[in-house]
Amino acid sequence: MTKKNLVVCFRAAPVEDRLIKRIDDAWSSELNIINVGQSDVAEALLDADYFCGHAKVPVDWDQVVARGRLRWIQSSAAGMDWCLKPSTIQSNITITTAAGVLSDQVAEHGLALILAWGRNLRSFVYDARVQEGNPDYRKFKRKPTFDLVGKTVGIVGLGGVGRRFSEVVAPFAGRILAVDLYPENKPSQVDALWPADRLDDMLAESDVVFLSAPLNEETRGLFNAKRLAKMKRGALLANLARGPLVDSDALVAALRTRALGGFVCDVTNPEPLPVDSPLWDMENVLITPHVAGQIGWRFDDICDIYCENVRRYRANEPLINELQGRGRDWGFPLRDGSTTLWIDVKKKYSTRRPLNRETYDFSAF
Repeated sequence: MTKKNLVVCFRAAPVEDRLIKRIDDAWSSELNIINVGQSDVAEALLDADYFCGHAKVPVDWDQVVARGRLRWIQSSAAGMDWCLKPSTIQSNITITTAAGVLSDQVAEHGLALILAWGRNLRSFVYDARVQEGNPDYRKFKRKPTFDLVGKTVGIVGLGGVGRRFSEVVAPFAGRILAVDLYPENKPSQVDALWPADRLDDMLAESDVVFLSAPLNEETRGLFNAKRLAKMKRGALLANLARGPLVDSDALVAALRTRALGGFVCDVTNPEPLPVDSPLWDMENVLITPHVAGQIGWRFDDICDIYCENVRRYRANEPLINELQGRGRDWGFPLRDGSTTLWIDVKKKYSTRRPLNRETYDFSAF
């Protein structure tokens, strides 16, 4: 009998052999594993029965669905906008996400950006270095800083990243507010969890607004000029979700007038951000190039959830992070108890790995 095809694509280059072996062992060598980079994934998906990864290039999903071969997508990313098109949403393809796999890293990176902005590190470190030819380069200069302690922090999207961020920011924040499309199971450190239609109420009270919502038709362009005007004057906006949640032109205008106090992000709109974007030169902006999840062992962690889901799939057990019902439209697994979530079980399955530059090839990331 001809083996079915499993396409694996995590990044630009094919996945390391040691990870492919883990996946092959999980399937008991029953599948033909097609290990590709981004340049080949779109074509490979046309003949795939299963897919594990994240296609960062355009894919003809209508054609993939029409072929009727693809049975299961296990995303290696938490954000699902890359494959949740009308045809896939309405199909019988099983879809599971990596929500929560990198929540520790993204939440920590978000906190780092907020603290760096508040402590004015761009001015004290970066701006000084780019003026190295200036005779004052090595002299101290002082500017005001911002304290996170005691401030009201608002979180837009209380999924895996949002919940983890609420934990890491809790020792600083005076109050934590959150809104979510599915406002269930409020964590104890969150003072109020409101439905999405109360977003403007939250913005009016928040000194820092942290974006960790999925990108879908309801959230695309959510922070436009009208919404930015709802924020407290001088507030900080932090985007650790997807760039298109924020209208870039409206953002620049709000920053220039100081209606918005600052902006920090690990994602941009568009991405990569054009070199002539005004955001690069604004002193109240900090940008990192979508690296929040670039931990050395992130692909090992993705293999953890995938191999466990393979076991469950073959045993006909409920899958972790499966998109069901409205979750297929919204792009995240529902948190009503109907779906097993990785954030609830990862301590059982995931192994924390030491930073070892001989084991992890950072040049390939």
